[in-house]
Amino acid sequence: MENGFRFADDLGPFKIVHIHRPAVGLKAVVAIDNVACGPALGGVRMAPDVSAEEAFRLARAMTLKNAAAGLAHGGGKAVIYGDPKMPPAEKERLIRAFATAIADFGDYIPGPDMGTDERAMAWIKDETGRALGLPRELGGIPLDEIGATGFGLAVAIDVAAQRIGLDLKGARVAVQGFGSVGRHAARCLADKGAVLVAASDSQGMIADPRGLDIAALTELKAAGRPLTALAGARAQAPEAVIDVACDVWIPAARPDVITAANVGRLDTRLVAQGANIPCTAEAEAALAARGVLVLPDFIANAGGVIFAATEFQHGTETQAFSTIAEKIRANTQSVLDRAARSNELPRAAAVALALARVRRAAEVRRWGPRPVRRPTALD
Repeated sequence: MENGFRFADDLGPFKIVHIHRPAVGLKAVVAIDNVACGPALGGVRMAPDVSAEEAFRLARAMTLKNAAAGLAHGGGKAVIYGDPKMPPAEKERLIRAFATAIADFGDYIPGPDMGTDERAMAWIKDETGRALGLPRELGGIPLDEIGATGFGLAVAIDVAAQRIGLDLKGARVAVQGFGSVGRHAARCLADKGAVLVAASDSQGMIADPRGLDIAALTELKAAGRPLTALAGARAQAPEAVIDVACDVWIPAARPDVITAANVGRLDTRLVAQGANIPCTAEAEAALAARGVLVLPDFIANAGGVIFAATEFQHGTETQAFSTIAEKIRANTQSVLDRAARSNELPRAAAVALALARVRRAAEVRRWGPRPVRRPTALD
């Protein structure tokens, strides 16, 4: 069912809205899952093959992520059907049209996601008066530029590595999706002595057991070139990154990249989910049966939303990084402790932690949070 309501339960969805503006070629879906803890935070994703179901599943992940991080926000997500590489003028027109369509959705605060960035958030803020992940010139803290999510992911990996006796110095890391999350995670782990042995993007995959040059790969991506353009690299298909033996495997792209059909190809000790919902439940269970530790997405990749919430409260970049390290380290430890005590998967432990916080918040709310007020000409 494309409307997403086959997933309805006592948590949500609070609201799912389909947006269609044929005159400007806009087709989008906004999913606001739960607002018990406060107005929903969640990114705006742009891709040709998004769906209402994807929007809802990602919104639920945001509910759990925000609650687990102890933020005063619920979860939401928006998806826009379109090629994010369309001409800039066309993209601006489409995103501004989307922004005007959600102008009155005061219980949803958008941020950047796959296919959008701080410039897109500036357009949305200009039309609606609310957005996060803004350019510095507008008082924002650009999430992609500073790598908040990747930083937090590295913190979670550090905690998990200690639990399984993995020394990060010399640990082999493979990144599926060398974008704003994957590249910063690789850089932060390299600072701890880890070695990037494989990386992929939508164009292909490259691998080298001796280690890849992260700085050179970052320069390629900044120039809009694929990883396979690296001098001396032997290009392989993007999905081949699943077959590279490593100690830490980081999915940092789309949902459901690891399924029951391909999970047997993974040869790793630790899967740290940089993307939202990158593994199916069947795949996570199969990995656990093999002794592979899987860090759930909404625990490990919460750095970006923690940073966004700090920006929303007018906090500083230094405060945000400190908060990310503190919250993600504590939450990862709590989840792994509970999983060990209860002999359950880390995801089950993480969901229990998040749901308890959401339900405690719901007990003291009547209808949910007050909408975020739209600024007026007098502000």
